Amino acid sequence: MSGKRLDGKIVIITGGASGIGAESVRLFTDHGARVVIVDIQDELGQSVAVSVGEDKATYYHCDVTNETEVENAVKFTVEKHGKLDVLLSNAGVIDPFTSILDLDLDRFDRVVAANLRGAAAFIKHAARAMVEKGTRGSIVCTTSVAAEVAGTGPHGYTASKHGLLGLIKSASGGLGKYGIRVNGVAPYGVATPLVCNGFNIEPNVVEANTLANGNLKGIILKARHVAEAALFLASDASAYVSGQNLAVDGGYSVVKP
Repeated sequence: MSGKRLDGKIVIITGGASGIGAESVRLFTDHGARVVIVDIQDELGQSVAVSVGEDKATYYHCDVTNETEVENAVKFTVEKHGKLDVLLSNAGVIDPFTSILDLDLDRFDRVVAANLRGAAAFIKHAARAMVEKGTRGSIVCTTSVAAEVAGTGPHGYTASKHGLLGLIKSASGGLGKYGIRVNGVAPYGVATPLVCNGFNIEPNVVEANTLANGNLKGIILKARHVAEAALFLASDASAYVSGQNLAVDGGYSVVKP
């Protein structure tokens, strides 16, 4: 990939303090973007901003389940940079694997609040800012193979990601008249802190499982692969792509083991 695909673009990346989000911050700024990192992990988020250069990235504390904080994060971005071109809605949480017979509905509600409602709030306020400024923007949401295939994730996570995919499709229909694109990027198992800490499992075990169970052999899925797909959807290289869910799963969701 040559050239800077996001030169001059202003980007919000939620969940940008670690994992796929942090890798996306690094890649997007390498491609010329100025990024506002949104997260609740203050120390990590500030560290990522410093590592890429505070002229390129700024950290902003925001709980995506709080709509007022979401609205303020978007306002902060527009006031600082004058516009908003791209939203990468990546923040999320995960619940443990349990039987549906033992489903903890309070935990279920928290997962849906972060993964689905939080994304909806950011799409709402980011799109408002894009419409107000006349920006033909791009909104990208991190979904999952769990948005298409059951059994790959816990119940709350799977339900939230299925809902998120429906929201992407619905939002793309409503925002197309403004020239705003809405898409998803759907990874298979990546050894991110979310996955490793959520399931109390070592990164090498996650990678071994993905390699063993995935369809495409010889490649270990990394956060960088997902960030590169998100970059494509964020950039003008995908100028006529909307309402899609780009799978980064080595064919897993099509050719299941």
